[in-house]
Order: sequence, then C-alpha cells, then structure tokens
Amino acid sequence: MAVSSSFSTCMLYGRSFGLEQVNSSEDYMCNYSGLHSRVSFCSRSFSVSSDLRRSRLVQNSRLSDGIQCRALEIENKPSTSLGMKFELDDVIEAQQFDRDILSAIFEVAREMEKIEKNSRGSQILKGFLMATLFYEPSTRTRLSFESAMKRLGGEVLTTENAKEFSSAAKGETLEDTIRTVEGYSDIIVMRHFESGAARRAAATAGIPVINAGDGPGQHPTQALLDVYTIEREIGKLDGITVALVGDLANGRTVRSLVYLLAKYRNPKIYFVSPDVVKMKEDIKDYLTSKGVEWEESADLMEVASKCDVVYQTRIQRERFGERVDLYEEARGKYIVDRDVLNVMQKHAVVMHPLPRLDEITVEVDSDPRAAYFRQAKNGLYIRMALLKLLLVGW
Repeated sequence: MAVSSSFSTCMLYGRSFGLEQVNSSEDYMCNYSGLHSRVSFCSRSFSVSSDLRRSRLVQNSRLSDGIQCRALEIENKPSTSLGMKFELDDVIEAQQFDRDILSAIFEVAREMEKIEKNSRGSQILKGFLMATLFYEPSTRTRLSFESAMKRLGGEVLTTENAKEFSSAAKGETLEDTIRTVEGYSDIIVMRHFESGAARRAAATAGIPVINAGDGPGQHPTQALLDVYTIEREIGKLDGITVALVGDLANGRTVRSLVYLLAKYRNPKIYFVSPDVVKMKEDIKDYLTSKGVEWEESADLMEVASKCDVVYQTRIQRERFGERVDLYEEARGKYIVDRDVLNVMQKHAVVMHPLPRLDEITVEVDSDPRAAYFRQAKNGLYIRMALLKLLLVGW
C-alpha cells in the first residue's frame, strides 16, 4: 500500500527535504502499522505519493540510522491501484458517485472500449455469472449488460418480463426472489416497476446489485453513460449548458443525470416540458442546495440555441395509467427536428436515452450532432467497466 503523501518533512542523514522534493516514482518502501489511518514507524525506506485528501501531523520519530520522519494521519482518495477493491458494493443511485470515482470509471470504460474493439475473447470475468431480473421491458439496457458480461468472458442467467414470467406472478416477494437468485449468480442486474426496489434488493442480497431502472426513481448506469457521452462529445463537463426536454416528472434517466451534473463546476440546466410532466420539486431543491443554476422554459427553440446538449426524452405512456387525456396533452408538444438543429450551435449534440417515438424526427439522424446511437454504444463500455469493478476490482 502506498503512503499517500504520508510525510510532511523528512531528515535523511541530516538533510531535510519536503514532499515536493521526493520523486514519487522511486521505489521506496514503507514499514508501518495501522495501514489505513496512521504511519506509526518508519524504517530506512519509504514510499511517497500524492493522492491525499487531508493529512494531519501525528508523530515525530527519529531513528538510529539517521532518518527522521514526521508521520501523518491520512485519509486516502479512492484508490484505483490494480487489484484494489471497488469503493461501492452496489450501484443503486447517482448520489453514490463523486468526481474522483466518475473519472476513474470513465478511464476503465476507455480500456473496455479497447478490449471490445481489439481483444475479442477477454477472460477478465471468466467463471462469473450475472443474473438479469427485468420486471419491465428493456432492449438497450438488458442487451448491453448481457453483451458486456459475455465480452469479458462471463456468463448470463436471464429472465425477461419477470413480472409475468417469474414467481412474482405467483405472489413471491422481491426479497425472496433476490435471496434465491443470489444463490445462482455472482451479481444481479435488476429493473423494476417500483421506485426504491433496487435499494430493497441490495439490502437483501449478499452479492452486488445494479439498478437498471426502478420505476420513476433512478437509472444510475444510464446517467453514467450519459455523462461519459457528454465528456466525449463536448470535451468537458465543467461549465456546460444542458436542456432536459420531455417527460421530466416520470423520467428516471433525467433525475439521475441531474444528480451527476451537479457534481461538476458551473453547469446550467434548462427544464423544457409540458406542464403535466414538469420536473419535480425535490430535484429543483437539490440543485438549488448545490448552487446549480437552473431555469424552466416553454421555448425549446430559444433554449436549444444556448445549449451544449439537448437531452430529449419520450413522454412515457406507461406512467399515466388510465389518464390517457393527460398523456395526449403532453405528447408531441416538444419535438427535435430540422428547425431545432438549425438554431443549435455547431458543437452541440442531441442526446436521447431511447427508445424514441416521434419526439426526434428521423431526419435528425443523419446530422453529426445526433449523438443518441453513439450514446447507446457507450452504454456497453460503461457497463463492462461496472461489471469488472464490482466483481474483480480496479
């Protein structure tokens, strides 16, 4: 284990030097106890690196061989050293991630892209089994997770439409289903129609659980691939302007995306939606508490002209129940078409979590700013990265 900037000053044979004078690539070693919190003794050789969040001087030791070390109590950043355990046990909500972990996951995703393109037959996850439990329909999420697992050498146990074609149809509780399935697999990827179901599953399971969407709650892996896509397409994440368009009341993708965008510096978020599906107050309150600028607008054309990203979503018929009248009121009000493209900036992109209905016209597909199919492909790399991290570590 590297000692993360674990010495403020050292005396080596009578010569004092500071950390900035130590080349952290030199192969020193450190012998000490209390590996995770305190350096209590230092021998002749030691290691210095600079991934420190906070430190506090706790001890001053002079040794007979001429080395004096002032040891520090340390708090490490999340380690991404090869073979180290991933910081998260499950992926349930976007609030779990900080900027450091996001950057590290994106780096792994870039490595996964190389594997997918150049190293067919990877065996990183050989011997591992992934169970997919999908209580709601899915194409991209389920297939990309299954593809991710197989491309890394793992195997898949799957049930599609588990609401009808599993023991849930007989009245089995989610908790009993999870306890059973964890006996057959090493990781569970679950989509459910109830908000909060993924958290219940994670609290029950003794193996990792990934939330692949829980009703109108969250979709954290979609948010991860969305932010990854924005970084790749726009070239930055700080100071970006994003328009979230469509069904913002029921859209779990936009809720999760907002939580991640708020972790970056000076974003500006526009909410453009019909009145019946406006963004909920809890998200607006969260952004305000984080000092993130946001604005509601009814003018898609004006907003699109200002944004780096226009993130369109479909109006979700399945969330309206019997209120077909409200669905019809909301549907078709905001459509991204050639006219919207004409007012967008040249570097800006159109994104969509898919599937789409008529909220993006097909004429948009041929424009290089249409990023939604590239966005879907990025989901493979993010999910390969998450499976690798949760099962074998960094």
